[in-house]
Amino acid sequence: MSIRRTTTTRRALTAVTLTAALALALTGCGDDGGEQPRSEGSVAPSAPAAPSTPEGEDKGEPQQEDTAAGESVDPNVKLAEARGQAGLVLVINEVKRDSGGFLTVQGEIANEGDEVRTPSGWAGSEISIVQKNPNSVAGATLVDKAGKKRYYVLRDTDSRCLCTTALASIAPGKSASVFMQFPAPPQTTTEVDFTLPTFATTSLKISG
Repeated sequence: MSIRRTTTTRRALTAVTLTAALALALTGCGDDGGEQPRSEGSVAPSAPAAPSTPEGEDKGEPQQEDTAAGESVDPNVKLAEARGQAGLVLVINEVKRDSGGFLTVQGEIANEGDEVRTPSGWAGSEISIVQKNPNSVAGATLVDKAGKKRYYVLRDTDSRCLCTTALASIAPGKSASVFMQFPAPPQTTTEVDFTLPTFATTSLKISG
């Protein structure tokens, strides 16, 4: 009996030893000192692609406002009217505060007469302004009667006005769009008197 038990025990130990040795051998073959191989067919995760921006969509970039050309306004809106010489009429369509402390006045000069009219005197009497801004409306002014202050059309260091320049002759029945930018009066000022040389003074209500 003891001989059989000893023989069985030895066989069991031998089997355990062989199994451990085989496992150790397989482990040594798989360890090459590098990264462990990924399973076949696996793909490394990639960063998500940035969403495309549709053409014409706002990308959030600051846009510079083109004040030199003025914004389009509805010609059917008439805030004020001033009569000039020889059948010319100045119609104001918009008086609006802009960002940055500006006040923009926009309108049109119509020729209701029967002859072609050329811009004359609208640039004012300052020689430097007239020379740098021919056929312009740089001579326009605003008067804040409550604040007792007069405002002139804005200009840069080269005396170029922020207004319509190089106006052409106006044929009978035709009109020319004009705009002017002034320093904005205080927020408490809601009405000003507007004057363009050769035209009558008219009162303007400020919006915005």
